[in-house]
Amino acid sequence: MVDEDSNRVNRVIINPQSDLAGCISNRTYYKDKVCPNLRLTSDTQYMNKDFLVFHQNVRGLRDKNNELFGSLLPELPHILCLTEHFLTNQEIICLTIDHYMLGAEFCRKTLKKGGTCIYVHESLNFSNINLKKFCIEQDIEACAVKINLLDTILYILSVYRSPNGNFRQFLKGIDNILNYLNKPNIEIIMCGDINVNYLSENCNKRLQLDNLLAIYNLTNTINFPTRSTKECASAIDNIYIDITHFEGYTVIPVVNGLSDHDAQVIKLENILMSKKMKLKL
Repeated sequence: MVDEDSNRVNRVIINPQSDLAGCISNRTYYKDKVCPNLRLTSDTQYMNKDFLVFHQNVRGLRDKNNELFGSLLPELPHILCLTEHFLTNQEIICLTIDHYMLGAEFCRKTLKKGGTCIYVHESLNFSNINLKKFCIEQDIEACAVKINLLDTILYILSVYRSPNGNFRQFLKGIDNILNYLNKPNIEIIMCGDINVNYLSENCNKRLQLDNLLAIYNLTNTINFPTRSTKECASAIDNIYIDITHFEGYTVIPVVNGLSDHDAQVIKLENILMSKKMKLKL
């Protein structure tokens, strides 16, 4: 339903009859009346589809790749952003996930664990964006890919910040990375475990981060717990997009038992793609 005066769109996050029913209730999103990236076409080879990006802090990817793939079925996301993979460069090059290609990665060389990586579905055209010069172990660990769609260019950024990292250094690193990536007609999607709790409205780190990301028109989309313990629940994983540049979007929590962090999936609506691109098995 569209309110023409306020330009507000009310969207139901998920079909109440689906397997993920009960995860989230309705939310309201705002958008421009004309989506700048939406192009109508009479070519029967193309159609508007949903574009899915998955993020999870997997707390170690070694020996979990097959289980991870099984948890994605039957509708495979286009992009997998994984944080804390715990792998070395040699290990991550040798690790495979069915129907995906390793698009980008950051692996620690001095400290143990940590790291982040991006896997891209085999049907997509992509290129690696080298961000290693911006990375500092624990403070800011990041990698990125460029995705070429029919009428949209996406920069997908995956970020990990350790709770023991220097937060000022993290903000400086994110600013440098986004300034480097920020170009006309490019859409940036930033995913990651940044260890800033978005369920705490008075969190000073959240305010600082939001103020910085606002410069690049990036807004957080996750407002449900991504990590729960007996003592508390927190939203320390997030996905950021420019909400004015997409016709609509949906965010869904995914509980797969792979980690003490639940996964998040964002579904960007009406992205022009080839009809041949099939992700259901």
